[in-house]
Amino acid sequence: MRVILILALIILIGCKNENDFDISKRQNSLQNREVELIKLDGTRISSNELSGHIKRLIKAANVTGITVSVFNDNEVVYNEAFGYSNKKDSTYLHTDQIIYGASFSKAVFGYLMAQLVSEEVIDLDKPLQEYLEKPLPEYKLSKEWRSYKNLKGDKRYEEITGRMCLTHTTGFPNWRFFTKNFDFDREGKIRFIIDPGTRYSYSGEGIYLLQFVIDKITGQNLEDMAQERIFSPLGMDKTSYVWQDRFEDVYCNGHTATEEVIKKDIEDEANAAGSMETTIVDYSKFIKEILKHTENGSEVTNLLFQENKRIKSKVQFGVESWDDTDENDDIKLNYGLGWGLLHSPYGKAAFKEGHGEGFQHYSIVFPDKGIGIIIMSNSDNAESIFKELLEISIGDVYTPWKWERYIPYDL
Repeated sequence: MRVILILALIILIGCKNENDFDISKRQNSLQNREVELIKLDGTRISSNELSGHIKRLIKAANVTGITVSVFNDNEVVYNEAFGYSNKKDSTYLHTDQIIYGASFSKAVFGYLMAQLVSEEVIDLDKPLQEYLEKPLPEYKLSKEWRSYKNLKGDKRYEEITGRMCLTHTTGFPNWRFFTKNFDFDREGKIRFIIDPGTRYSYSGEGIYLLQFVIDKITGQNLEDMAQERIFSPLGMDKTSYVWQDRFEDVYCNGHTATEEVIKKDIEDEANAAGSMETTIVDYSKFIKEILKHTENGSEVTNLLFQENKRIKSKVQFGVESWDDTDENDDIKLNYGLGWGLLHSPYGKAAFKEGHGEGFQHYSIVFPDKGIGIIIMSNSDNAESIFKELLEISIGDVYTPWKWERYIPYDL
């Protein structure tokens, strides 16, 4: 009897340890292998030390969950997950879990567009209307509210180019349901808030317009094109612009600032501006590819990171975005094809943020140093730790955090 009890106890302990190990293994994929990470200035931080800082930050700022990937010499040297996938259910976040990518979608689309430009499929400076068989307002879309019929009579749409779409200078609002002052507009009719080409003004509508035209030019939809050119070749098997049934058991929920769980919103239509689902592991494969091409002087990344539009706005979003400042002149804040650009003592850097309800992301690469970072979080509090996390992890003090509105949690 005693032997049976001992065996039962061993089995129970074994099961518990196995479950704990599975969570630990999934959530901390590289922490068993301590490495030194090299920052931009040549100083170093151990992977365990960085993990300790991240745990401190997410606790202090009530960040529900976060995944972080760091690059040295164009390779992933740190890839970890912290916190919860679903706080209510106490399920842990892990690195191969589906996270809503938000505007990381635009970074991938920019790369796709650079490929098409290099292949002369499209000329970025040719008005998009010239690629269409009939006037843009006459097209009927599957979702009526997305149509451009409201532009009939406003010939400014004929001036819009692909470059304007990718550099956020179309003159459209971010989304048609917002006014120039970022108030909600119930009518949601597409319109110009400024003249095309005159000023940087972040616009998902501009990105979506270019997607619409590219679909017409190529006869291929965005999802198929992205899978064929990017996701499949790079082994990004958990990335898609539309929801896949296979994601059902491996996605994480977004969380509010008070850590309430947000119900999963599923996209059934590809949107280059913000429908992509991915994982930190998959997106790291994409960033690695970008770094590799940049190192090799690829025409595609030369196009992608070409400076197109100097940015003088005080902030990226909000009423103050219409105010100009010289605060970012030292980094020469600019925009490439779907990516922000800046200058540092360590060369040009390219960055892209992502922001949606319950999800906040940021990535930046310094190609001349082979250093970069991806931050993906399922918390509305995450941006409050980005400034410190960037400094601690890679020594990035160049990201324009005030312009991004990444206000630290302790200010």
